[in-house]
Amino acid sequence: MTGQGKSAVDTLLAEALKELAEKHPIEKITIKEITDKAGVIRPTFYNHFQDKYELLEWIIMSELLEPMVPLFKNGMVDQALILLFTTIEREKNFYTRASKLEGQNSFENIVKSCVKRILLRIFSEEGAVKSVKYAWLTPELVADYYAQSMCFVVITWIKSGMSVEPRDLAEIYNYIMKHSLEDVIAEMRGI
Repeated sequence: MTGQGKSAVDTLLAEALKELAEKHPIEKITIKEITDKAGVIRPTFYNHFQDKYELLEWIIMSELLEPMVPLFKNGMVDQALILLFTTIEREKNFYTRASKLEGQNSFENIVKSCVKRILLRIFSEEGAVKSVKYAWLTPELVADYYAQSMCFVVITWIKSGMSVEPRDLAEIYNYIMKHSLEDVIAEMRGI
């Protein structure tokens, strides 16, 4: 199958999962339901994905994270974050349901893994592959740290009903990441 054909089927399966998630918890949706909704046979699903959690991972990578990469690479971090939060907000029902996934295939674990992979790829492509000041602070640990913080912000925002506008949330995230704990505490104390 050509890359374009594979991508079209991936998108079809992703849309089917999203539609089904409107009415059912993701953990209860079967592969048969996804393939029936997408109008393909079960073996087609397994030619593309191992299970529905890998399909969810594909959705997160292709719809949320991959579009951010060019913005990050061009130093447009604010715009990348706004794009991320706006995309999640646009698919609010789906991501609210997805955020409820717990256990081995939790939404949190899937998102962290995806963000870490994207960050490591960006570091590698940008030549940021060694620690600068501290040997312990490897690109892998930096990616883990930012994946963890991004995941916390995204999931907390989703579970709180997305009441903060995407642009404001990007500003909040940047504020937290650019200020030391000492700065934040001092500001909270009014110093």
